[in-house]
Amino acid sequence: MKILNPKILIVDDEPAIRQMLVFALSEEGYEYAEAGTADQAQEAIKQSPPDLILLDWMMPGLSGVDLARRLKRDPETKDLPIIMLIAKG
Repeated sequence: MKILNPKILIVDDEPAIRQMLVFALSEEGYEYAEAGTADQAQEAIKQSPPDLILLDWMMPGLSGVDLARRLKRDPETKDLPIIMLIAKG
């Protein structure tokens, strides 16, 4: 089943990385939402579940890994696909 207008949730605490991903996704016609924290991501998922989550591995507070674990344990979000983003400088 093909999704006509897939929506991607970008979760990253670095605004510059979110901006880069927004640019790339919008150029390809994807819908997107942004979250800078795990709490914001959880709220965005509740309001409008995405078709895919691009999730930063390391964030302050609740890490991306911990958020992914939480989402996979929840029956309502366990099937959401997640791509973990890792950037080390």
